[in-house]
Amino acid sequence: MKITRSGSAPSRPGPADYFTGTVRLDPLFQAEAPGRAGGAHVTFEPGARTAWHTHPAGQTLIVTFGRGLVQREGGPVEEIRQGDVIWFPADEKHWHGAAPDTAMSHIAIQESVDGTAVTWLEKVSDADYEG
Repeated sequence: MKITRSGSAPSRPGPADYFTGTVRLDPLFQAEAPGRAGGAHVTFEPGARTAWHTHPAGQTLIVTFGRGLVQREGGPVEEIRQGDVIWFPADEKHWHGAAPDTAMSHIAIQESVDGTAVTWLEKVSDADYEG
């Protein structure tokens, strides 16, 4: 058994290479082998968002606060709210972030495959973000 105490892992800013706007990452857990799952609580200020990306084993988001936006490649921009759970299948190109006027936080859970949990791609343009 392992207990990770709240606040024991320091917050860090979302790297500018992978995020637009102000984003804070708070690590929650990283499974030890043979487990592959990891999770973080991510907070996006209004207008902030991820770059386009994929996950080799998919990703689950659990919205914990506010209002945000998500989009899968080729699909419409969709609104998400506190309590919503979003699943992106393996290798589905997508992005997520806060609404233009409201912050949003979510718990992000994904698994690593061959040591990789995410493949980062190009940044989301303002035109894509605005739908």
